[in-house]
Amino acid sequence: MHAAIFHAPNDIRFAEVETPKADDGELLLRVRAATICGTDMRIYNGRKTKGVRTPSIIGHEFAGEVVDVGRGVRGFAVGDGVSMDPVIPCLKCEYCKQGRENVCANRTAMGYEFDGAFAEFIRIPATGIASGNVYKLHPDTSWEQAALAEPLACCINGQENAEVGMGDSVVVLGAGPIGLMHLQLARVAGARQVIVSEPNAKRREMAASLGADLVVDPTTDDLSSCVKARCDGIGADVVIVAIGLPVLVNPAMQLVRKNGRVNLFAGFTAGDTAVVDPNLIHYNEIKVSGASALTRRQYEKSLRLIEAGVIAAGDLITHRLALADINEAMQVAASGEGVKVSVVHE
Repeated sequence: MHAAIFHAPNDIRFAEVETPKADDGELLLRVRAATICGTDMRIYNGRKTKGVRTPSIIGHEFAGEVVDVGRGVRGFAVGDGVSMDPVIPCLKCEYCKQGRENVCANRTAMGYEFDGAFAEFIRIPATGIASGNVYKLHPDTSWEQAALAEPLACCINGQENAEVGMGDSVVVLGAGPIGLMHLQLARVAGARQVIVSEPNAKRREMAASLGADLVVDPTTDDLSSCVKARCDGIGADVVIVAIGLPVLVNPAMQLVRKNGRVNLFAGFTAGDTAVVDPNLIHYNEIKVSGASALTRRQYEKSLRLIEAGVIAAGDLITHRLALADINEAMQVAASGEGVKVSVVHE
């Protein structure tokens, strides 16, 4: 089969490799859609190294068609359309026992410990089948929509940690694919208004089209003044940092009201630090949370929201490039020229 093999930062090669087979307890899928995640880009440019093997096949947002069913696998048949929560929990550690399988101490993942989806075929390990990480797709759900269930589920985790709810004023910093998902989820949660800050004009346009009440260009407008003007002069209930810039952490805490919530959703490069005014947290009783990966419950909720048409996942795809053009696809994704890039498997 053909695959994109990651060898080193900025070195990913389209090559021919042996097609995997489905052993006992496994599935083999023909990859029908794979989308590029911000994490994939951080791996590609060397800003993320933890858990990354070389050489290996990365890519963890995908959907595909079952082409082989290993002995002992029940509930799946050749021809089934499926997608997968790529983070496989051990179900035995203290975090899993507490229902926090997204931070499982022994978790494994597609695109990391197991070869990922930037290939014509992907083998789903027995542990992923046994743990219930693979989901059948509704016939009306497109491959690309299903591939986006994973990042949407991660956003659901962030929204839950930030306790986004009915009547909230929500500010989203960054209108990349993640920020645009947070915008839509805040709407679903009943937010009374969503304000999006984004310097890229095309992404501001998309945020407006997806229902943002106010879209701000932080390079020309005073974001703090804009937020206070829309939020009774006291600030937002929730701010979600959807872009991995440490310099935004302190300003985010200045945008929320007393007892407001700030979610540092985006991944930051290892070693990055932020200057934080502890008095903002102390005197204003601000709640600061993070967001790591997803749970199977959140993945299933994500998939159902997409299937129901509640979240316009497919609208986020702005570029489609062939697997053979993986380097160009990565560059387009990193450039901010579009929103979400899909790697097309013909």
